[in-house]
Amino acid sequence: MQVILKKHPTIGCCGIDCGLCPRYHTDSLSACPGCAGLNFNEKHPSCGFISCCVVNHGSEVCSSCPDFPCLRFVPEQQGYDSFVTHRKMFQNLAFIKENGLDYFLNLQKQRMDILTDFLQEYNDGRSKSLFCLSCALLPLEKLIELHRFMDRCITVVDKKEKTKLLKDRMQDLADKLQIDLKLNAKV
Repeated sequence: MQVILKKHPTIGCCGIDCGLCPRYHTDSLSACPGCAGLNFNEKHPSCGFISCCVVNHGSEVCSSCPDFPCLRFVPEQQGYDSFVTHRKMFQNLAFIKENGLDYFLNLQKQRMDILTDFLQEYNDGRSKSLFCLSCALLPLEKLIELHRFMDRCITVVDKKEKTKLLKDRMQDLADKLQIDLKLNAKV
């Protein structure tokens, strides 16, 4: 019998934005259930953040701990992890500490809804990582504008054309905001 340890697996204890990760949005056996989600131990046998945060302290995220940030974060502070959702872990935790988990989850849900639509309507089989990365890193208000723009693009009916248009707009926006959408970019 599997036990779900966390109420909100879309946000990692460590601040990883699990709900915007390509592996979270995979239909195959390699899909990740999110942080301490259903069958998490089968995908990730050991996680010190979950042990400390959830099991030992009964929290959803590390930023609710009075010892945050602790020594567990020292390797991540170097900022060289290429894992997409690591890039905003400290920003996410700081935001949650200041504004509360519920508010963060509401904003994250908006991002996830946009991502889900992009994946359903525009994914050409090679764009999931770009869409996930864009939905994780681009400002929410810009994502909402981009999503509305794409909804109005009824003149572009070919899926290949719509996908190219979306990808080009994402990249243009990222370039203007100086956000690197490469998977292996350094923070």
